[in-house]
Amino acid sequence: MDKYKVTGMTCAACVARVEGTVSKVPGVTKCEVSLLTNSMTVEGDYNVSDIIKAVDGAGYKAESLSADNSAVNNVDTLEDKETPLMVKRLIASAIVTLLIMYLTMGRGMLGLPVPAILNENMVVLAILEMLLTIIVMIINNRFFVSGFKSAIHLAPNMDTLVALGSFVSFAYSVYVLLLMAAVLGTDGLGAAAVYTNSLYFESAAMILTLITVGKTLEAFSKGKTTDALKGLMKLSPKSATVIRSGKEVTVEATDVMVGDIFVVRPGESLPVDGIVLEGSSAVDESALTGESLPVDKATGDTVSSATINQSGFLKCEATRVGSDTTLAQIIEMVTNAAATKAPIAKLADKVAGIFVPCVLMISLITFIIWMVIGGDVARAINYAISVLVISCPCSLGLATPVAIMVGSGVGARKGILYKTAVSLELAGRINIVALDKTGTITEGNPKVTDIIPAGEKTSDELITVAYSLEALSEHPLSKAIAGYASDNGVKQLPASDFEAMPGKGLRAVVDGKNCYGGNALYIGSMLSLSADILASMDRLSGEGKTPILFSSDTDVLGIIAVADTVRNDAVEAVKELTDMGTTVVMITGDNERTARAIAAEVGIDHVVSGVLPGGKEQVITNLQKYGKVAMVGDGINDAPALMKADLGMAVSSGTDVAIDAAGVVMMKPTLRSIPAAIRLGRFTLRNIRENLFWAFFYNSIGIPLAAGVFAKLGLSLSPMFGALAMSLSSFCVVSNALRLNLKDIYNTSRDRKVKGPEVILDSDKENSNNQIKEKENIKMTKTIKIEGMMCMHCEAHVREALEKMDAVAKADVSHEKGTAVVELTGDVSNDALAEAVTNAGYKVLGVE
Repeated sequence: MDKYKVTGMTCAACVARVEGTVSKVPGVTKCEVSLLTNSMTVEGDYNVSDIIKAVDGAGYKAESLSADNSAVNNVDTLEDKETPLMVKRLIASAIVTLLIMYLTMGRGMLGLPVPAILNENMVVLAILEMLLTIIVMIINNRFFVSGFKSAIHLAPNMDTLVALGSFVSFAYSVYVLLLMAAVLGTDGLGAAAVYTNSLYFESAAMILTLITVGKTLEAFSKGKTTDALKGLMKLSPKSATVIRSGKEVTVEATDVMVGDIFVVRPGESLPVDGIVLEGSSAVDESALTGESLPVDKATGDTVSSATINQSGFLKCEATRVGSDTTLAQIIEMVTNAAATKAPIAKLADKVAGIFVPCVLMISLITFIIWMVIGGDVARAINYAISVLVISCPCSLGLATPVAIMVGSGVGARKGILYKTAVSLELAGRINIVALDKTGTITEGNPKVTDIIPAGEKTSDELITVAYSLEALSEHPLSKAIAGYASDNGVKQLPASDFEAMPGKGLRAVVDGKNCYGGNALYIGSMLSLSADILASMDRLSGEGKTPILFSSDTDVLGIIAVADTVRNDAVEAVKELTDMGTTVVMITGDNERTARAIAAEVGIDHVVSGVLPGGKEQVITNLQKYGKVAMVGDGINDAPALMKADLGMAVSSGTDVAIDAAGVVMMKPTLRSIPAAIRLGRFTLRNIRENLFWAFFYNSIGIPLAAGVFAKLGLSLSPMFGALAMSLSSFCVVSNALRLNLKDIYNTSRDRKVKGPEVILDSDKENSNNQIKEKENIKMTKTIKIEGMMCMHCEAHVREALEKMDAVAKADVSHEKGTAVVELTGDVSNDALAEAVTNAGYKVLGVE
């Protein structure tokens, strides 16, 4: 995606013209133009010179910003240079216009004093008015240059309407002045004075001045919408202290290279992203995350550009510099959000594209109708001009981008980054949120909680094999076990032929023996699991822990349980989402009992458990049947689901892959950023709708009123009042968008407590079926001690009696050992087994 700066645009019609022209350039696949930031983004395989040439041919100027990306992140590019110029124009225009009004209304209506010659000779007065009006037109020549230039290119814009309105008023007044001069020569001053009521010089000047008032207010308000972005840019440090040849040297922050060693003293800003090599300190990260409390940093921790070192001395190695720093990426995201378009803007864009030609046609029809009705040229021109100057395509064009800019700026200040305008709009439409469990609902730092050796195995034997296996894996649970073993001085045995089976477990040859680790389904498919092992697995799962079985080819070694701590704000975040009418779904690879236990702890009703790493995408597809889905995740395996969801949301502590795949990035280390992001999206969407309503309502009422449709009811507008209304319409739209700055997106008091969409997941049924299949596949065993068996016939008799039972898959009976080992596919009580053997004529000594 390449960025361009476009100059010369004044309204939504200009935007439509530029977009339409550039979209026709060979190789262009997408073009979006922002009136607010005077920028354009283009995608495709094309020649840059063709883009610039196309924009120039449309009557505007374009400059590529892609060649110097630093220009995008330079605060000077957002400096409000327009407002000071507009203020100067306004002051000059107002002074001259007030003088014209003094000569016309002040002299005529209020009887204010003027030189005698102006009272005696109306022609001299009219000539003076004409000269003063010409001065106003010269001061505001931009309207005429832009307006008529656009008309020549067959792309009339708002300036065309203003220029035509003012010029027609001026031209008609000049015509009347010539008539006055002609009458003066034949019939004298009295006859010439009759025509003074047909002069519209003051209207021509007042139209330009009032439009300039509106444009000045609009420019000022537009400048305010980029305050958040400018504030971010100003955070960028200017210098850095790096170590070169063993000495500290101060250099420009832009000159720091990856791998450079830099030092930061208390009170200084970090110049680039890096990793702490020496020292410890509390670092203020509020500029990036919105979190007011400082974060402790020590050796090995990462630090970010523009954060402030508050207490200690830090020596760091630069890892990300220039446009790759966290701050630069944030600025880039906010800029892109402002430069792209939300889908809701499409209707306004379509209307804006044909708006000005339609207004010109309505103005012409208005003139013709009033000429036919009354034959009064002055009256017909008055109504036609009023139609021209009251029509406002600007409010249509600004309705969406100003709200997007302000909304994305508010989000950036609060640590929520929307990558595009589409992301911000979608956030406002989300009604289902899917949360990945590990690292999102939980802290993502699992710890070993239980070590349960099987039978006569020892804890040392179990943890040694587990350590040797898990040390070869990158899975978070593996790291937890390996970390625990390492911290406790457990010896790691040599391992080879490592193999990981996603969703099941892993295997390797440890110290010359095949060893396995994984869930009950995986280990149970190879070995018989005792009732005690299964009971322990069931109990640990019910406690919200993840039990992992370990075994060799011949023996079950035992269970190691790992648990992750639930985030302290998870309950509050889930409640906020639920109260907002959002259905929350938890997705996890854990077994159902563990998943349900954690979900119950945080208040989530819908759980999809046993999901393999590649299965999250399918879960999102199923959820999309019920509404707009946001997926929240942080890992590489979450990336496909993040992209599949209507809106992907990633935490900043997540992997780069997840962050790249997401549309929203949350910088704050709190789950409450999720409802806050949705809340801000809804605020922004509502604001856009208000702006569009005002823009359409204003034009739908204003144009008929200006055309004299309600004249018989005594309702009509002069060109001057029409110009005033036009000038205020855009200001109202921009001012309404600025109200978003007053919103507290973490405040729940205004949430409307509604019920979210009902979600009936196939995966819930599948999980139930999986549990049944799991029980069928696990070979649960019990050993019955029997007295009275004397031969193989006795064995057959006992075997037949036991295998008749529904839940008994197999009975291995030995008269020599006096035992019957039964493999069960379901839950069978000891009493039931004993009764079956007793009924067969033998005595049961016990069931294990």
